[in-house]
Amino acid sequence: MFPTGLSSPNPPPPPTQEARTASTDVKGDSGNITSPKKRKINGSEREDTADPIPPSPSKSLTSSSSSTSGAPLHIQKKLRFEDSVDFIGLDVKMAEDAAAAAATCSNNKSKAAFLSAGVGHHANGLTKTAGSATFSNSKPGAAKKLVIKNFKEKPKLPENYTQETWQKLKEAVEAIQNSTSIKYNLEELYQAVENLCSHKISAKLYKQLRAVCEDHIKAQIDQFREYPSRFLPLTGVLFLKKIDKCWQDHCRQMIMIRSIFLFLDRTYVLQNSMLPSIWDMGLELFRFYIISDVKVQSKTIDGILLLIERERNGEAIDRSLLRSLLSMLSDLQIYQESFEQRFLEETNRLYAAEGQRLMQEREVPEYLHHVNKRLEEEADRVITYLDQSTQKPLIATVEKQLLGEHLTATLQKEKDKTMVQELLDFKDKVDCIIDICFMKNEKFVNAMKEAFETFINKRPNKPAELIAKHVDSKLRAGNKEATDEELEKMLDKIMIIFRFIYGKDVFEAFYKKDLAKRLLVGKSASVDAEKSMLSKLKHECGAAFTSKLEGMFKDMELSKDIMVQFKQMVRLQEIFKTFYLGKHSGRKLQWQSTLGHCVLKAEFKEGKKELQVSLFQTLVLLMFNEGEEFTLEEIKLATGIEDSELRRTLQSLACGKARVLTKIPKSKDVEDGDKFSCNDDFKHKLFRIKINQIQMKETVEEQASTTERVFQDRQYQIDAAIVRIMKMRKTLSHNLLMSEVYNQLKFPVKPADLKKRIESLIDRDYMERDKENSNQYNYVA
Repeated sequence: MFPTGLSSPNPPPPPTQEARTASTDVKGDSGNITSPKKRKINGSEREDTADPIPPSPSKSLTSSSSSTSGAPLHIQKKLRFEDSVDFIGLDVKMAEDAAAAAATCSNNKSKAAFLSAGVGHHANGLTKTAGSATFSNSKPGAAKKLVIKNFKEKPKLPENYTQETWQKLKEAVEAIQNSTSIKYNLEELYQAVENLCSHKISAKLYKQLRAVCEDHIKAQIDQFREYPSRFLPLTGVLFLKKIDKCWQDHCRQMIMIRSIFLFLDRTYVLQNSMLPSIWDMGLELFRFYIISDVKVQSKTIDGILLLIERERNGEAIDRSLLRSLLSMLSDLQIYQESFEQRFLEETNRLYAAEGQRLMQEREVPEYLHHVNKRLEEEADRVITYLDQSTQKPLIATVEKQLLGEHLTATLQKEKDKTMVQELLDFKDKVDCIIDICFMKNEKFVNAMKEAFETFINKRPNKPAELIAKHVDSKLRAGNKEATDEELEKMLDKIMIIFRFIYGKDVFEAFYKKDLAKRLLVGKSASVDAEKSMLSKLKHECGAAFTSKLEGMFKDMELSKDIMVQFKQMVRLQEIFKTFYLGKHSGRKLQWQSTLGHCVLKAEFKEGKKELQVSLFQTLVLLMFNEGEEFTLEEIKLATGIEDSELRRTLQSLACGKARVLTKIPKSKDVEDGDKFSCNDDFKHKLFRIKINQIQMKETVEEQASTTERVFQDRQYQIDAAIVRIMKMRKTLSHNLLMSEVYNQLKFPVKPADLKKRIESLIDRDYMERDKENSNQYNYVA
């Protein structure tokens, strides 16, 4: 049985019939048809070409002619049978027959001057003499003339051949449809279809075939209408299986029918674009008479939806049956309009009710686990039997009903900002109860500590992070909530909560980051408070815990010394700036650090080299004094170079001519995740090597910026030219002013732009319009 869901399955190979060929074309090395061959006829060597003999009288004949020199020429002309055909050479057998005929007619020498030969033509079982050729005064290699005449009468089919042949074909089609044996040979049936098509009976044959298929499908509809409109689950499954069997049988039958009528499908039907192919015709008839029937379609869709609902409720169903039926709907092109819309509506209804019920019965974590399970189930249905186009709307429907409609309940407001303070207040309240009511009983104190430790660590890392953030908020400058004494007491309370958390390393990481920010930007409220907190942490966790934190304060002191030295370098830079501007007045000095270069001394296995590199290249190369291999992301983080600039820098070092770095994997471009290491095997014939930085192409924004800057400069030049002219002439008409401005400017300017500059000068009181003549301007002194 052929699987369903194939809109155009490959039919079994049609019955073949050996083509009778009169001759075989010979191809040379160049692919040209009918390459010349040398043959000996009557002792003389000559060149001839093998001409193809037409397989049937109805086909055209193409021949080749020779020039006077005997070389073969390809002729594209299609000849009629009445035309004369020049042959360059003859077949060996034809040449022997011609020589024998010539010997009978004349007693001359063996090299006869006249040759005649009869050529028989075979087509449709009839043999007819095509004509005779007389060769007079021919020389070896000369062209001979062969006259081929057409049939006097076109062969006709025997009487009643069409009707008898169609009867055979009809019986074969009905046998296929009834699943019985076929009386006739498949090759004979295929040949019969080809004969009918060759005699222009294709249109009638197609209509008759369609009528037979249509009658058969019409007879199938009654067996589905007998089922009740509302059926039980078992009845629904039986109905679906019957529909599926009918579809599978129909596909198998149409494949076999198409294999018999393949010649009709590949000729007449293919040439008529308005006609559906035999396979498409079968789909069209099945869709029109069975699936498009209102009752049948409704029962089919209801049965499919019932099976899917049962599966969602946890029952085991026949998934292969669902896959076959839904594939059938897709092949018949009614999947979306008939099934998908109703399926999504039922899904929406089911999960809306389920969401309302489960939100009342389950806690949020348990409910979210259920939602995740449902999403996985629906994704599996798409993979197993639903069409891929249903995936997005289906998942969106489930997420909307199970998550979107219950966001307020599932997403509770977070209280991270106030959590630590509320914990401190709650701890004070519990301590007060134990002190007053239980006289600080040790058992109650220990039970309280165990309880705090348990519930705080239900969230593994978040409490540690929030405690670090809370400390940061208290130690920042501008915190006026408490005095130094109150701040010290608050830090002691925080340390009590700190003892309960397990993720002390998480606290250290966030505290270190926040401390660095406070020290670098100078936002620390008090250095004493900072050191007091460090001493508390050191007492609680040991010296190893606070060693890096204490190192930050040492780095701050060291930074002050470095800044003093850096100021000396800045002072030298300022001295040079003063010197430069003093020597070149009116200029603007702008430092371009990215365009600077320096010389690095490097040691390779081959020896020492000096590398002349840019600033960015220097920063990258110096990293490899600290490590052997770095990724693109690590280099970017360490150097702070912009991404595109860094990629060009690494490309020049690892992909250029002087590859002082090695890149893994090897490629011309730098991609995310690439690794770089120093190329110890680097070799170069020069001692000092200049490694050029790959320059970035000018972007559209840079081009626009440059254009705008040029335009601004031109505006000043236009204004200056207009003012000079008006100051000299005092009064000028508009046309004369425009003409003189054009003569003075060295660049083209549009009249509209020039008019704007004149209006701008009028607004700034450099000139004015004449009160009596608006087309004339006056200079304003």
